[in-house]
Amino acid sequence: MSTWTPEQLRSFASADDLHIAPFRENGTTYGTPTFIWSVVAHGDLYVRPYNGRRSRWYQAALSQGSGRVSIAGTDYEVDFVPAGTAALPGVDDAYRQKYGTSPYLAPMIAPGPRSTTLRVTPRSADR
Repeated sequence: MSTWTPEQLRSFASADDLHIAPFRENGTTYGTPTFIWSVVAHGDLYVRPYNGRRSRWYQAALSQGSGRVSIAGTDYEVDFVPAGTAALPGVDDAYRQKYGTSPYLAPMIAPGPRSTTLRVTPRSADR
């Protein structure tokens, strides 16, 4: 369950400026911020890599499990968790609604990127 506030989720849903920076292998240094698309679905923030599993930021997010995102003018320390398959149809719908006029939408809802969907949550206290 997300611990984002309703106000944050509303802000995230309309924002088109998410930069993601998972930790590097040392677990303390942030990677280079990368601009990516983000959506809000099921009361959570989700991201996907356009290049699927080959994406460097995705590999780092998956292996390190945490990092930082900047969205709507604010930096957040976050955890990255693979999205469950039950969430994917709602996430696809959110991508269609937010980015429906973009020529890049079809690749973002294709099987490769879809299978790499991550849920982004505020960093847990035990990290």
